Amino acid sequence: MSSKILVVDDEVDIVEFICYNLEKEGYAVQSANSGREAVEKAKSFQPNLIIMDVMMPQMDGIEACRKIRENEDLNKSFIMFLTARNEEYSEIAGFDAGGDDYVTKPIKPRALLSRVHAIMKRQNAQSEPDAGEVLTHGVLIINPNEYIVKLGDEKLSLPRKEFDLLYLLASKPAKVFTREKILRKVWGTDVFVVDRTIDVHIRKIREKIGDSKIETVKGVGYKFVG
Repeated sequence: MSSKILVVDDEVDIVEFICYNLEKEGYAVQSANSGREAVEKAKSFQPNLIIMDVMMPQMDGIEACRKIRENEDLNKSFIMFLTARNEEYSEIAGFDAGGDDYVTKPIKPRALLSRVHAIMKRQNAQSEPDAGEVLTHGVLIINPNEYIVKLGDEKLSLPRKEFDLLYLLASKPAKVFTREKILRKVWGTDVFVVDRTIDVHIRKIREKIGDSKIETVKGVGYKFVG
């Protein structure tokens, strides 16, 4: 089955341009022209990847990303923001909302396709049957086979990257993971993200499981302390 991609932008010519190049590569593609439409189409289409502009009418990309991340069925969808804005604060807002990658316009087809191929390759590798160990730390249970996190009787909803980051740290309690290793293990070498991305994801995880379980090692990285 072809990997599914949802392209979202209020500029019709950009949508057509991206869709044309993706369809040539054999991807199943759908499109939307607003954040609101993107949320609805994502629910029915269940895309592997969403390429979404930030500045749009009827709900911008940041808000649309938050809405999409509220849907557990879409937690594994990779969200790539596409925008002409390159200020750091917009990148941070995108990652804070649950985005995974950030690409600036003007679009370079070969570069975009190369990044899309890398994302899909990594997703396919991660979706293969996995006999991953279920981790238990007190009342915290992390199940990599079902992508479920439980804190006592509460089932927590974590987007794919938050889950992968938590599992990595919790797999080796007390071990300090450098930022470089976290980026390589969780995001891979083919996806460009800034160091601040890790901080944002750590903060989101702490909001869900508590501040005491992940310790910051200043100037180095993070470790799980249980």
